[in-house]
Amino acid sequence: MVAEAEVMHQQPAQALEVQQYHRCVAKGVGMSAVAAPEVGVEVEVGVAVEVPLMGLASVDGATSVSAETIPFVPIIRSGSFADIGPRRYMEDEHIRIDDLSAHLGSLLVCPVPSAFYGVFDGHGGPDAAAYMKRHAIRFLFEDREFPQASQVDDIFLQAAENCIRSAFLQADLALADDLVISRSSGTTALTALVFGRQLLVANTGDCRAVLCRRGIAMELSQDHRANYVEECERVAASGGYIEDGYLNGVLSVTRALGDWDMKMPDCSTSPLIAEPEFRHATLSEGDEFLIMGCDGIWDVMTSQHAVSVVRQGLRQHDDPERCAQELVMEAKLLETADNLTVIVVCFASELGSPPPAPAAARPRSCKGLSAEALCNLRSWLETDR
Repeated sequence: MVAEAEVMHQQPAQALEVQQYHRCVAKGVGMSAVAAPEVGVEVEVGVAVEVPLMGLASVDGATSVSAETIPFVPIIRSGSFADIGPRRYMEDEHIRIDDLSAHLGSLLVCPVPSAFYGVFDGHGGPDAAAYMKRHAIRFLFEDREFPQASQVDDIFLQAAENCIRSAFLQADLALADDLVISRSSGTTALTALVFGRQLLVANTGDCRAVLCRRGIAMELSQDHRANYVEECERVAASGGYIEDGYLNGVLSVTRALGDWDMKMPDCSTSPLIAEPEFRHATLSEGDEFLIMGCDGIWDVMTSQHAVSVVRQGLRQHDDPERCAQELVMEAKLLETADNLTVIVVCFASELGSPPPAPAAARPRSCKGLSAEALCNLRSWLETDR
C-alpha cells in the first residue's frame, strides 16, 4: 500500500501535501522535445528577462562548453493556500506532492524529479471534490498500470496521457456509483505531473494552469466554459444548449466529474462530459514557476496579472506558500465571488531579487579651507609669479 500523505489543515479547506525540499539529480532524463503551446495572453505587466548562460572553460584551454549543452533539471518546491472567500461553504480541495516517487515508493518507477498536483473545484456541495482528493492517487496510480520508465520519451508521455484520461473517466463513473454522494454534486479537475523536464497538465472544467516563462504568462489549460467556441460546438452536436452562459441553463462549466443528474446513463453522448484536455511543456531555464488556481482567481484577474503578483513575491521573499496566499488576497481585494485555491510550483532553487540599479554618481563636496591654509595658498601663488 502507498504511504499516507501528510494532511495539512488549512482553514477552511484541507490540503493533501507531501513536501520534499531538496535538489533532485536527474539520471538519464530524456531530451525529447515537446513544445509548449504558444497561447496568446493579455500582457499587462510582464517583462521578458534574459537568463545569462555562463560558459564553462576547461582547464587546458580547450574550447569552452556552453551551459545550453547541460540538461536543465527542475528543483521542485511548492506552496499552496485556500480560502472560503465570500461563500458560505468551502467546496475546493487540492493535493500537493513535491516528490511523487518517494510518496509512491516501489509502486512507481519514473524519471526524476517527479511531482503531482491537483485542484478540484466542487459545485452542488463539497462531496465530489472531497471524493477526488481522497481517491485521486488510487485512480491514477494504484488501480491501473501507469507507465514505468527511468527516461521520458514520446511513448512514455502518450502512455501517461492515456492513463490519466482513463483515471478521469473512471473517477466520473465512481461518483455515479457512490450512493453517499448526491447526483447533483460535481467537481472540476486540474492536475499537473512533472517527470524530469516534462510537465503534463490535464484539465476538465474551468480551473487554470499558467506557466511563467521569463516573466510571461503561458496558459497550459483551456477554461471549459460557454465562451469557448469549440465547447459550444461540441455541446450543440450532443443535443445540449447554452443559455445565458450556462450549459442547459444550469451549469457554468461544460466539462466536470460527477453531476450525474445532468449526464446520460449507459455512457450515452452527453453535453456534459468528464473527458480531460491535455497540454505538454518541456521545462527549461526560463520556466520559473507554475500557478494552478480555481476559477475564483481567474474571474477577477488575467493570467499575466497573476504571474506578475507571484513573480514579485518570489523576488521579495522567495516563499511559494506566501506567494499563493498573496495571490488569494489579491483576488479578494478585487472582490471575487467564489472560493479561492492556489498552488504555486517553483522550478528553480530561488528566483531571487534583481540586482540593484547602480547608484547615481554623487559630486564630491569640497570642504572650506581654514584661514591659515588660505594664507599659505596666497603666499605660494604670489611667490610663483
